[in-house]
Amino acid sequence: MVQNVSDNRNSLNKRLLIGKKKFLVFAFGFALFLVQGCAGQSQLISDKVETVSTEVLSYYLYLPEDYKESSRVPLLLFLHGGGESGGNLEDLKTNGPPKMLAEGREFPFAILAPQNPNKRKWWNTLAVMKLLEKIVKDYKIDTNRIYLTGLSRGGGAAWELCVQYPDKFAAMAVVCGMAPLPYAAWINKDMPIWVFHGTEDKSIPFSESEDMVARLREMKYNVTFTKYEGVGHDSWIQAYNTEELYEWFMNQKKK
Repeated sequence: MVQNVSDNRNSLNKRLLIGKKKFLVFAFGFALFLVQGCAGQSQLISDKVETVSTEVLSYYLYLPEDYKESSRVPLLLFLHGGGESGGNLEDLKTNGPPKMLAEGREFPFAILAPQNPNKRKWWNTLAVMKLLEKIVKDYKIDTNRIYLTGLSRGGGAAWELCVQYPDKFAAMAVVCGMAPLPYAAWINKDMPIWVFHGTEDKSIPFSESEDMVARLREMKYNVTFTKYEGVGHDSWIQAYNTEELYEWFMNQKKK
């Protein structure tokens, strides 16, 4: 009888010990689950940081012959294409107004031609505007007659500038540039625009300009569109040799 009681107690103790072990394993597992669950929860952090970026822009600045005698002169901001990016400043003389200046051509307005220092990056339009502000501050520039033009990648940057700074320019000419169609309405409706593009452009499709012009005309913007049938991406050759373009610029003044 005593032996049976002892056996029963031993059996009970074993069961209690097993039960306690199971409970500890369960408790540990549950605690681990809670820790992992908390660690895996998403978080929304609210904070801010001040960022600073700099861009070194080399540039050419042309001043017309009568600059010293003038109170203020108009200025044409020219943005080159991707082929002239990130190299020697002399590369700017390959196309557009800088090429014409190198060949001895004179203009009745100042010309600012910065160089994009990044071969495979878009124009830093904020840096371009900082440069323009400096030139306007340091030289006798008529702020009501600042004109904008660009070709290819520079044409896309010209569209971008007139969207971001709609009240800055008196007129704009874009040659085969990618267009910000969804933001067409952001452009100043009082600013005359002249667009040039070759119909056989394989780099930046002709439709970029065609669709943008159509949208602007729907909204009653003042847009001139010159199409070069059968011409590829180098439509800037004909565009910048259009004498009427420079006469057109000189007839524009910011309203």
